[in-house]
Amino acid sequence: MTRSPLSARIAQGRGIEPADLVLRGGRVLDLITGDMVPTDVAICGDTIVGVYGEYEGREVIDVSGQILVPGFIDTHLHIESSLVTPFEFDRCVGPHGVTTAICDPHEIANVCGLTGIHYFLEASALTLMDIRVQLSSCVPSTHMETTGARLLAADLIPLMDHPRVIGLAEFMNYPGVLHQDPGCMEKLEAFAGRHVDGHAPLLRGNDLNGYIAAGIRTEHEATTYEEGLEKLRKGMRVLIREGSVSKDLHALVGLLTERHAPYLCLCTDDRNPLDIGEHGHLDYMIRTAIALGAPPLAVYRAASLSAAEAFGLKDRGLIAPGKRADIAVLDDLTACRVARVFAGGVEMTEANFAGRKTIPPVARHSVKASKVEPHHFRTAGNAVQTPVIGIVPGKILTPHLTFDIAPTDGDKRPDVTRDLVKIGVIERHGVNGNRATGFVQGFGLQRGAIASTVCHDHHNIAVVGVDYDDMALAANRLREIEGGFVVAQGGRVLAELALPVAGLMSLKSFEEVRADLETLRAAAKSLGVVLEEPFLQLAFLCLPVIPHLKITDYGMVDVDRFEVMG
Repeated sequence: MTRSPLSARIAQGRGIEPADLVLRGGRVLDLITGDMVPTDVAICGDTIVGVYGEYEGREVIDVSGQILVPGFIDTHLHIESSLVTPFEFDRCVGPHGVTTAICDPHEIANVCGLTGIHYFLEASALTLMDIRVQLSSCVPSTHMETTGARLLAADLIPLMDHPRVIGLAEFMNYPGVLHQDPGCMEKLEAFAGRHVDGHAPLLRGNDLNGYIAAGIRTEHEATTYEEGLEKLRKGMRVLIREGSVSKDLHALVGLLTERHAPYLCLCTDDRNPLDIGEHGHLDYMIRTAIALGAPPLAVYRAASLSAAEAFGLKDRGLIAPGKRADIAVLDDLTACRVARVFAGGVEMTEANFAGRKTIPPVARHSVKASKVEPHHFRTAGNAVQTPVIGIVPGKILTPHLTFDIAPTDGDKRPDVTRDLVKIGVIERHGVNGNRATGFVQGFGLQRGAIASTVCHDHHNIAVVGVDYDDMALAANRLREIEGGFVVAQGGRVLAELALPVAGLMSLKSFEEVRADLETLRAAAKSLGVVLEEPFLQLAFLCLPVIPHLKITDYGMVDVDRFEVMG
């Protein structure tokens, strides 16, 4: 009779037969008591079966002098924003200690709908790390943009019981919730009692009460200590975010105390391979928070145990019997220096990454925009007073500025002396051919143009520039390379990165993407760009659920009024 996995776990946990794997000689950070305990860790298959004792194993790995902590859980991210496929994302961030990623595939879903969600669900079963999927709640995010797909409650309901699905992803249309939009209500009622993730920047007071009363449990858009504290007090789990553009850790680190830690989690939301290579992933957040004075116990709890509890993942978050064998082995606790990582008992090594099965990509040839001409970037109008999108480095909140820009020959032109450059959005899904133009301040651009199909969340073409010819060149080049990033100046392309999977993800390795991003960043700086991450910053200028002024293919959007400006 074949022995059951359950029987093997019990026998190996008792120590009456050798464990499949023993990590010997290290110390475990006990997230319950805060103690650092010397102990063997015994693993049977994908499960921890023994701690606080000595074990024999069929395989023994010496971790003497090292510290073992539970694998890290990124509680909210868009893998597409890493610019690589889920398989390369696995390779990229797994060695940084991330063993669980809770993703919202709404970037690819806005391009190709359920096809994109199914792609992530299938890929998640093959990666070494455990990728869990939240079903995209807002495709599109609002009624003020054109997307390649539209997902209704009826589209999502058949997937709600999928074993890799946790619940409903960030509910970005918070005005739709507050005003009880029928489509929003249908989704919230369908997922009542299940996990619903939030997205409510600057929402406070009674409006926040109403939003939480809709059944929304977690939220990652707090940007100040006071906002985070109010959301905590009202029962929300706050996900502290540090992405490539949205950097909120410094503002919220005061919340990371041992008292608050059970209700706090960490997330990256949008982080690209360049930042991951230069700084790290959740390991960067951990070491930074500790350096800013947060207690290590509180930080490591937020990175694993609290995250597991917040999202109902009861099988992980501790190094304890019965828990999934997700373990980060550290050389240094304070610096979060990760030496090796085990996900479900499998070490994250290049050999094991190479041994995974993969699946073919989807959403190829998705950039269907018509050819753009330079004159399409002209901005007509007789009014001198002009709305301008402001940029705050490290934030995705954009001030609603107003400048006097007098038209010349019927066109409001860029003015580099005031850092007022033109921004255009071009519908690229082949739906209606919409185009819109406006102004933005904060890039520092002096010449040329940069363009992208990573344009949250509708992922139309966004282009910022000083020269209309270069803007048209950059936008048209995106059509030819199936989407991505382009820097153009003087009638030639200076640098580019093709993202042929939905116009969002590369087919290259993350190391190659990182190298291409370095070239792109240098090219952008040669045009005068002063932003550290200009491409993702450009993408967020087009997201009409983040205050205060944005632009889509419909035109300039006053987010506070939740309407397209006339």
